[in-house]
Amino acid sequence: MNIILFDRMPRDNMIEASDFRAEHIRKVLHLEVGDTLRLGVLNGQSGTATILAMDEAGIHYSWQPEEHPDALHPITLLVAQVRPICMKRILREAVSFGVEELIVVGTDTGERSYAEAKLWSTGEYRKYLLDGAMQSGCTGFPPLRLVKSVDEFIGETERWPTRLLLDNQVQSSPLSRLGKVDAPVLVAVGPERGWSDRERLLFASHAFVSKTMGNRILRTETACSAALAILLGRMELI
Repeated sequence: MNIILFDRMPRDNMIEASDFRAEHIRKVLHLEVGDTLRLGVLNGQSGTATILAMDEAGIHYSWQPEEHPDALHPITLLVAQVRPICMKRILREAVSFGVEELIVVGTDTGERSYAEAKLWSTGEYRKYLLDGAMQSGCTGFPPLRLVKSVDEFIGETERWPTRLLLDNQVQSSPLSRLGKVDAPVLVAVGPERGWSDRERLLFASHAFVSKTMGNRILRTETACSAALAILLGRMELI
């Protein structure tokens, strides 16, 4: 963790001993009284905390806010439902990259049971979003939406001037050769079985431009990270 983040700052400037962040500070960061670390509020300010005391109740600190909220990048990632173990990596890395919004969609070729996984039903997914934000060292925290199908979402896509569909089964130009990018951007990454022909037609009818990242079939989590890195580079944001 390169920053410790909270929904709101803890009461009385104390991180309770039962909080996983307190355990991380003690057992992973090995910080002691007098040491400093970065603390912040999701989509809010960050600053420097100094540890004043550590006892059975928790970690007591002082906090000096220093920075304004970190802006997210104007990219929305639309990603197919995949196995929960893969989705955890996608969520963590997408937030680390600083995407503005995450949309997870059911697909024709995807396994229906993935949408019913405890990752979603118990709210566990938020842990991985938080991990990504804390890894990034920034406070920006994107919203996440679940949609049942491409059909359910496709009518909302007009608000993105740039709409990209990653597809290794359609002849198209490489994403790395993308020209001028008008923000905000919506990039769609499908499951490892690919988009169905029906979904491809639906995307095409809503002005999505197909792009490829080569002729190799990538894992969905690999494709997401690679696509975000290329787009951010083309937009001169990294």
